[in-house]
Amino acid sequence: MLTLAAGCDSGDGSQPAPTPSAANASAQPPASVSPTPTSPADVARRDAVAAYLGMWKAYAQASHTSDWQAPYLSQYAAGDALQVITGNLYADHYNGLVARGEPVNNPRVTSVASEKEPKSVMIEDCGDDRNWLQYRTDGSLLNSTPGASHRIVAEVRLHTDGKWRVTKYGIDSAGTCQ
Repeated sequence: MLTLAAGCDSGDGSQPAPTPSAANASAQPPASVSPTPTSPADVARRDAVAAYLGMWKAYAQASHTSDWQAPYLSQYAAGDALQVITGNLYADHYNGLVARGEPVNNPRVTSVASEKEPKSVMIEDCGDDRNWLQYRTDGSLLNSTPGASHRIVAEVRLHTDGKWRVTKYGIDSAGTCQ
């Protein structure tokens, strides 16, 4: 069974600052903006979500040819997560299956292990695989199941090389989120 991937909103709710009109732009000098300090936990949240979305994008890319040996998969996944992905891709390769499209994800961070020195981040997602379906290599759709949205829970860890990678994830049955 295929599962989910990238291209979603970070969910931080921020909006771009309005730009001054030409009429009042000359009347006032531009305000200087000092960057807000970013905590280690904020950096961890950002980097963990990027790794999570990167994993799904890489998984989708590899699924188009069922390339279980794609070297870019290990940039975003490790441990159990990488083993599941490569195992699924190998099974698809063996069975003559490929995928088209990619999933849509909407991850949100549910916890950070430590605010000062984060090493682990938990993410919950509602992944939608309706546009990421499996096909036989002859081009025919594998089955008539249209895909669905699935609740996904993932653990993303900071590794010794300084990169965040998804180490575990679980996917609930179809229709478990909206």
